[in-house]
This record gives sequence, C-alpha cells and structure tokens, in this order.
Amino acid sequence: MDFGKFKYEAAQKAKEARRNQANTILKEVRFRLKIEAHDYTTKLKRAEGFLEAGDKVKAMILFRGREQSRPELGVRLLRRFAEDVAELGTVESTPRIDGRNMVMVIAPHKNKSEVKTEQNAQRAAHKAAAREAKAGTPGTSEAPAADAE
Repeated sequence: MDFGKFKYEAAQKAKEARRNQANTILKEVRFRLKIEAHDYTTKLKRAEGFLEAGDKVKAMILFRGREQSRPELGVRLLRRFAEDVAELGTVESTPRIDGRNMVMVIAPHKNKSEVKTEQNAQRAAHKAAAREAKAGTPGTSEAPAADAE
C-alpha cells in the first residue's frame, strides 16, 4: 500500500473518531425545599431532557433559614426526584449536604456518544426519506412544459 494512501486513511479515521466523540456535561437543576407541584414537574422535564441527551444531572436543593434544620425533607424530595427519573438514569452519588445545599448526581443510562450516533442515524434516515419523497413526485419543471404544449 502507498504510504500517502495509508496516511490519508489514518487521517480520515481520526477525523471520524473526533466527530463521534462526545463529552458528558454535568447539568444542574436547582430546587427549593418548598416547591410547588407545577414547578417540580417543570424541573423534572428539564432533567429528563438532559438525561435523554446523555448528560449527567446534578439535583441541588437550596436551604434557607429554618429549612436547614430539616434535612430529612430534602432527602425525601431528592429520593422522589430520583424515582421519577429512574427510567432515564441512575443515582451516581446519594444526597449529601454541602454547606447550605443538598446535592445528588444522576447519571444517564446511555452515553453521550450512543445518543449522538442514534441522532445521526435518525437524521440520515430522515434525509433518505425526504430524497425518496422528492424523487417520487413529478418534477416541477416538467409540469409547466406539459401545460404549455
């Protein structure tokens, strides 16, 4: 094999590897201890979106004033949150107190790279379907020519 060809193929493989590489990012969702149901569902949907995209989620409860004397309520809220996102991720670090905050990290079931390859496959399938639909319809330039004759 020619050395130039070998170098070219190696460069193409490296380029493809860089394209498919994805870094897992730690996204943060902040709660207050007394959170309303609608606010909780909004935060839950955001966290589910992060987990579906392959990112880790850091759930944080902010304690203020007398709330700091009731950490068991924070643990209960974070456990409920972990149960609600259980189908998308697993608890990586259990709830722990960090100053005035309580923190828990949830890791996704799918890696960021797996999610990215699935998205690329879906995009390619969508483009192929669009090409077939475009090729299946009669050309726009032919129809006016037929009407003119």
